[in-house]
Amino acid sequence: MKKFLYKLRIPAAAVMAAAMIVPAIPVIAAEQPAENEIYVVEQGDCLWNIAKEKLGSGARNTEIFKLNRDILKSADLIFAGQQLKLPIFVQITEPVEAPAEDEKNEDIAVTAIDKYGNLVLSVSGTELLSLGYTYGDMLTVNIGGKVYDMPVSTNYSDVENGSPICIVVIDEAADKDYVVLAINMDNLAADAEIAVKTSIDEEPGYRWDYNEGVDIPVSISIEMKEQGGYYAEYLLNQLARTNAREDYVGLTDRQFANFRAVETTGMGSGKLYRSSSPVNPELGRNTYSDKAAEAAGIKTVVNLADTAEGMAAYEGWADTYYSKCSVIGLNLGVDFKQAYFQAGLAEGMRFMAENDGPYLIHCTEGKDRAGFVSALLECLMGASADEVVADYMVTYYNYYGVEEGTEQYDAIASGNIDKSLADAFGIDDIHADGVDLAAEAEGYMSEKLGLSAEEIFALKAKLS
Repeated sequence: MKKFLYKLRIPAAAVMAAAMIVPAIPVIAAEQPAENEIYVVEQGDCLWNIAKEKLGSGARNTEIFKLNRDILKSADLIFAGQQLKLPIFVQITEPVEAPAEDEKNEDIAVTAIDKYGNLVLSVSGTELLSLGYTYGDMLTVNIGGKVYDMPVSTNYSDVENGSPICIVVIDEAADKDYVVLAINMDNLAADAEIAVKTSIDEEPGYRWDYNEGVDIPVSISIEMKEQGGYYAEYLLNQLARTNAREDYVGLTDRQFANFRAVETTGMGSGKLYRSSSPVNPELGRNTYSDKAAEAAGIKTVVNLADTAEGMAAYEGWADTYYSKCSVIGLNLGVDFKQAYFQAGLAEGMRFMAENDGPYLIHCTEGKDRAGFVSALLECLMGASADEVVADYMVTYYNYYGVEEGTEQYDAIASGNIDKSLADAFGIDDIHADGVDLAAEAEGYMSEKLGLSAEEIFALKAKLS
């Protein structure tokens, strides 16, 4: 797999052979070319434009680079006259057969609730797709009597914040095969009135208590609402990353770690940084982030993802620069509107106000939780909506190669950080004329987080 991988209409056999993260949409009645098409580079060409013209999406440029590594040393350096092989792919020519009436309601139940309130189902991803459902279908899902319309997809960010989704993951290489029901950036277990999350001192820092009257296990019924009803949106959002440094040859180590200074209007130079986790090895970026934190002279860290005990348990913790900093572990979910998220965030803001910078804010990827908190602080210090969006979207370039001016860029921004901030501030549009984002952020910190005027003033003084 390559950096910034964007998969469209890939033959199922090729996916299984390569054990890719995002399974292919089943295809039938299609003809596949016997060999790769050859494209001759012309003066002024770049891989992005070649991919856009020949493959339908510029984001597939890294597939061309990977296929031609024998002649290309860099994705940014191609020459007129070079002959590039293009990926083999097929187009869907007719829809997959919908599930039969007697196959729509299997015995499906909730087997677990994860940290974020997502529901793990008893059926595997392979089993669900074998019933005739596929990526891009719109389902009607009944959860203990509450009904949701959910698209079948692969990533939480395939839907806008606050929207439900049926996530199907099949990854043979990682031995993953499961189905999760979720609400992007929210808490489905709470919304469906199944269970309540309670914070506890013991690891993992929380437990789920089923509500009175809820039958356990919670039964789930799934039916087809509209075959292919979300297919266009599914294609738009198919982004995947790898965790291998060699797959991001065009990025610096800091970019690979998603590490950067926040440099929006009003923010002091070198005061605030954001990053992927410098200690969690899951993404293969921790050592790069830790080195970047040391180079930046980070003193105070707000870890949105882990408990103190959890971060100290990571392999190599004691040898990291990070472990020598003042660190608070908040162990927050992604449901920004929930009271326990706001209480934890308030604790983090007070920690910053009471300690000296430079500051680092991170979660696991440095994308969702860190993205929201960074945006909130940017607004507080006087950033414009365009500045906030631009900083937020750097993460999508670092992981997925999404560039400004593309359809993907606009869709991701409007469905994620634009919506999150608008919801948090209780406004319709953060870009609207007359909106004072600094005042909105200060109001949010006062009314939702419970910070005093003195605490907000101290925080602003630290970041100015």
